Amino acid sequence: MNKDSTVAERIFACEVGDLDDGDTMMVETGGEPVALYRVDGRFYATSDTCTHEKWSLGEEGDLDGFEITCTLHNARFDVRDGRALCFPATANLTRYSTIVEDGKVYVAPAEAAR
Repeated sequence: MNKDSTVAERIFACEVGDLDDGDTMMVETGGEPVALYRVDGRFYATSDTCTHEKWSLGEEGDLDGFEITCTLHNARFDVRDGRALCFPATANLTRYSTIVEDGKVYVAPAEAAR
C-alpha cells in the first residue's frame, strides 16, 4: 500500500476484493509472473518463481504470516522484502512495490531485495 514516485509506471494486478487476507495469487504484470500476497490488510509482491526450483509461489506457495513457503522443497521467503529465509533457497526473490488506489491493486517496477 505504498505510494511513491513510480506511480506512473504501475501495472494493474487485481481488485482489492480479489484477494482475501492471508491469501496469495499469481498475476501477470508486463509479461512477468508476480506473486501477490495480502497480510494484515496490506499487499506485498515478489517474483512468482521460487529461486531454488521453478515453482509458482503465488499459485502453489503456503503463506503463514509474512513467510511464503515453496511447497516443492520447503524454501521460505519473507514477502515484505523477498529475502530467502532458509535452505534450499539461497537467492532472494525480486520485490515489487504495491499501490492501492480506488479499490485496485497495482504493482510497480521491481526493486532489488536487500
